Amino acid sequence: QVQLVESGGGLVQAGGSLRLSCAASGRIFSIGDMGWYRQAPGKQRELVATITSGSTTNYADYVKGRFTISRDNGKNTVYLQMNSLKPEDTAVYYCNAAIRSRFYWGQGTQVTVSS
Repeated sequence: QVQLVESGGGLVQAGGSLRLSCAASGRIFSIGDMGWYRQAPGKQRELVATITSGSTTNYADYVKGRFTISRDNGKNTVYLQMNSLKPEDTAVYYCNAAIRSRFYWGQGTQVTVSS
């Protein structure tokens, strides 16, 4: 049984920062790619950023230069540092991890950016 648990969401003013964390637990031997996705009300879930096991990163254009994804393999944890937040960043943020040829999702954490 594998679980991903996100934390760090909340309410912040435009221009502010938040740091999201996602910890994987359970029967884990190694984790492949990890990533963050988000879903705003009435919209489809979209990619935010991904990071490989070797720490190669990829970002959606709308967060480049503002968000930074990182991981700590020893802690089975992926992070998302979000700076210069905008109201359009408001969404539920989900982490994702590839473990033993399966993709797992966390339960999501709400990020709300006020103008």
